[in-house]
Parts: sequence; structure tokens; C-alpha cells
Amino acid sequence: MSTQDHGDATALADVVQQGLAGQAPGSPLTLAPVTGPSALEPLRRLVALEYQAHPVELAAYGNLLARSPHGQAAELWLTLGRVVHNATPKLYRVGQALGMDEAGLTRPVNSGSYAFHSALSWIATSASQAAAALAAHTDMQVYYSGACAVARRLRESDLPQTRAFIDYYDDAGDDALKELALAVVQDGLDRGADPDEVLFHAHRISDALLDVWKTAAAPPA
Repeated sequence: MSTQDHGDATALADVVQQGLAGQAPGSPLTLAPVTGPSALEPLRRLVALEYQAHPVELAAYGNLLARSPHGQAAELWLTLGRVVHNATPKLYRVGQALGMDEAGLTRPVNSGSYAFHSALSWIATSASQAAAALAAHTDMQVYYSGACAVARRLRESDLPQTRAFIDYYDDAGDDALKELALAVVQDGLDRGADPDEVLFHAHRISDALLDVWKTAAAPPA
């Protein structure tokens, strides 16, 4: 059978992207003040949420590697794990530049801000290879576009504490890694993965990441 009989990874990624149409990357955090005494608080919340997500991501990619330990899938999970592992000390330094200590980085933000953690954990244990890979692709697409938008907005600020934040978040990601994720999606689809299930989990991740931007921009409950 052709890949079209099973679904096309790029077409599914386009469906996810269409669902984000009209949603500005990083919004509403890009609309938060970039000057004044309150300007750093949304940034601190974002850093804390990401810092707390890193252990969840590492556990998820390790579990996915155990479930799919061969070929391009293994390469994807290993690479994503390395990206997160290498990013954690850099993010810690961003927190320090914003005046955060370990307690500030690990303190819960609010009870409604952890949808990404639960979605990724469920995907890591129960979703198909194709669903997990499209979720990873969606994560990269939404996260990096939003992070860049927030960082570039902050370039309008003259706050010296934001320089490390801008350096960390103004990153478009690795296009080759995104293509690898799509290849892993396609492999799973070719072996019978359900496109509806694949899309379901990708939308969970995109919705959860949009919630991260909203949580960071809003005062904690």
C-alpha cells in the first residue's frame, strides 16, 4: 500500500498547524509589559514551568526509547533527551539572572498549569510511536515559535536581567530534528497507526503549550 492509504505525516502536521491559525506564537505572553516592576514576573513563571517540565520530558523520552529502541525512533528519543538534558543548566542560569533560586524554580506555579506534564506522561506510556512522534514535532513547532516571539518582544526592554532570557529563548530549534520526528511519524503510520489517535495527542500537546503561555502571562491563582 502507499503511504497515502495509511495517512501522511506532513499532512497531519499541517492539520495541527491549521488548528493554531490566528493564535500568535507566545500569545498572550508577547502582550505582557516589557518594562516596569512587574515585567519580570511572567518571565519567572515561564522559566519555572519549563524547568519543572524538564524531568518529565527526560522520563518520557526514556520510556519512549524503551518502547521503540531501534532506528529513527531511537535516534529521535535519544536526541530529544540530550536537548533537554543540555538545556537544564542553561535554564537554571536564566532563572538566576531573573533573581530566582532553586526554591523559586521548583515551587508550583498553580494547579492548572501542568497539562503539558500530564499529556506527555500519558503519551510516553500509552500512545503509539506515530502519536508520540507527532506530539514531539508539535511540541517543537509550538514551543520554539512562541519562545522566539517572546524573546524578540523583550528586545524592546532595557532590563539587564532579561539578556540571559533572550539568549536562551531566541532559538528557532533544529529543522533536521523536526524532519526526523516526521519520519518517525510516517514509519508508524505505514505500520498501521490510527491517524485520528495521532492527531488527538498532537492537539493535546499544542493546547497544553498554549496554556503555558497563558499561565505565564496571568498572575498565579
